[in-house]
Amino acid sequence: MMDWTDRHCRFLHRQLSRQALLYTEMVVADGIIHGDRDRLLGFDQVEHPVALQLGGSEPDKLVEAVRIATDFGYDEINLNVGCPSDRVQSGAFGACLMREAELVARCVTTMKTVADVPVTVKCRIGVDEQDPEIVLPDFVRTVVDAGVDALWVHARKAWLEGLSPKENRDIPPLDYGIVYRLKRDYPNLFIGINGGVATLNQADEHLNHVDGVMLGRAAYHNTSLLAEVDRQVYGDDVAETDWGAVCASMMAHAEAHLAAGGRLIHVTRHMIGLFQGVRGARRFRQILSTDAVRPGAGPEVIAAAFEAINFADLTEAA
Repeated sequence: MMDWTDRHCRFLHRQLSRQALLYTEMVVADGIIHGDRDRLLGFDQVEHPVALQLGGSEPDKLVEAVRIATDFGYDEINLNVGCPSDRVQSGAFGACLMREAELVARCVTTMKTVADVPVTVKCRIGVDEQDPEIVLPDFVRTVVDAGVDALWVHARKAWLEGLSPKENRDIPPLDYGIVYRLKRDYPNLFIGINGGVATLNQADEHLNHVDGVMLGRAAYHNTSLLAEVDRQVYGDDVAETDWGAVCASMMAHAEAHLAAGGRLIHVTRHMIGLFQGVRGARRFRQILSTDAVRPGAGPEVIAAAFEAINFADLTEAA
């Protein structure tokens, strides 16, 4: 979710669910060490619980990145061993590390020496010509021995040769069963599943077999489904979403961002996925997409977009 789940996206998502664990976009260890740390790591305290997802393959750099990140107060540190993007491959980390279980184990062990929160790994079931039935159990055994606190498994292979990052999200077949069997083999390890989950009903089915479900693009492109997470997944007795309050929060957030020198589009681009299938949604998206980029655009654009929505549709659906 690089360039997607930034602080503005997470702020919006937290308005809809108090319980869901939010993840940052992947941040490269070198960037944290040498770059603008406040820009890369800073977040609003309302985002808790929030996990920092790291990219890297050099234990000494990862431990320094974790040491720096500790002061920011994340609730989890996650090492990404599943991203197939070209940018990641060129840096010799991400999904290509599925071939380097011992190196991943050293990274985990080293990161845990300075982390004061759980250290977790997100992986694939294999890459390229690897046999997941052989590779995945070996990989998991190695990182478990290194002390990993939880494992998130994208239930597809990553084809680093021949497929684009986008194709890697759709073309390799899903194998949820291998992740379910992994959970049976490690009953005391938190194992979550990722890949192809489009609805909360599908997430509920997975939760009969594993401990957690990670929603990526489904939650981004159909953001309103997050409004049902606390009730449907966590069983909380919560009131219906106050969309007026959500609008007010996003306007205040945008105003603060503008005052700090930012642009309105930085905030509104993450709101496009709200209200899929609701009357007025097309006009909502049009206002956010066009008006937010105009010179001098302010939080009033968000108010105008919300005014286009027929909230009776949402009430009836509930």
